Amino acid sequence: MATIKQIASEAGVSSATVSRVLNNDLSLSVSEETRSRIFNIAEQLQYKPSRLKRMKQDKLLSTLKIGLVMWSTLEDEHSDPYFSAIRRGIETHCEELGIAIDKVIRGALKSDMTPLNELDGLIVVGSVDDQEVNRLYPHRDKIIFVNHDLAPDDCDSVELNFGQAMKEVLRHLHELGHTEIGFIGGSSNPVMQQEQGYQEDPRTRIFAELQQKRGFYNPELMYLTDWSSNGGYETMLRMLDAGHKPSACFVASDPMAVGALRALHERGLQVPEDIAIIGFDDIEVSAFLTPPLTTVRVHTELMGRTAVQLLLERAEGREVASHITINTKLIVRESCGSK
Repeated sequence: MATIKQIASEAGVSSATVSRVLNNDLSLSVSEETRSRIFNIAEQLQYKPSRLKRMKQDKLLSTLKIGLVMWSTLEDEHSDPYFSAIRRGIETHCEELGIAIDKVIRGALKSDMTPLNELDGLIVVGSVDDQEVNRLYPHRDKIIFVNHDLAPDDCDSVELNFGQAMKEVLRHLHELGHTEIGFIGGSSNPVMQQEQGYQEDPRTRIFAELQQKRGFYNPELMYLTDWSSNGGYETMLRMLDAGHKPSACFVASDPMAVGALRALHERGLQVPEDIAIIGFDDIEVSAFLTPPLTTVRVHTELMGRTAVQLLLERAEGREVASHITINTKLIVRESCGSK
């Protein structure tokens, strides 16, 4: 792409003069011959001022119509803010850019739903069946999958680095001397279990793999439930009633960890003296629990904003699929016995 400096060199004038001429600065004292020469050279070199590019992009943004598919219902988001934060990131960035969200679909996709061909792009949040998505919206180059366990290689995607997250969790617990570590997780897609069967959450698989490598894996300490606080509460009670009391337990979401903490308190167990707890998400309340919860901070709003940016790149002509992985951060608080 041509620059002002290149035009100035060709025209035999300064870069400042070229800039002022191209911005139609009428106060500049320059001959018409020089002015014409600068414009002609700029045209020959196919110079496109950033202001013109921005005007073109603004026009594109104002006409875009996109759809949003959320596997989670409003009730799901109320009990676990993970997906609502992703949605908030999408909506906020769309509003900033002037992009209209023309269609919002929640929960399982219905087989009789009208195709979405009129949309300029589609953002899919959660493990929605990609074949169903493709049936409703066949333009795969304009579909962005967010937090989808099995996102197709030919579609754009935004994922969490679950491998990095689980390595940090287990490294921290191992350094504290824990080897018997319980696991309370959930299905990656509870809304669609009945229609599509159970899908394993990446945290479950990676936790098991990492514990096996160190020789600490115990399948009797692996428990699955739904993603609610009540799920965490009942599952922790179930673990204790089964006679299993690991020295530490990883709980795959903070709302579930809230329930697990309550169950431990009811049974008279101290955290972290009797059992250490680590959650996942770092929701606002986590820092105010008793004790404050060690957890994995997830940049959920960034995931949503990134999805919008990928969709915009596609609208501007990018042809190659892009797969973005967002890292997490372990936030150490008192529930693990170290700060």
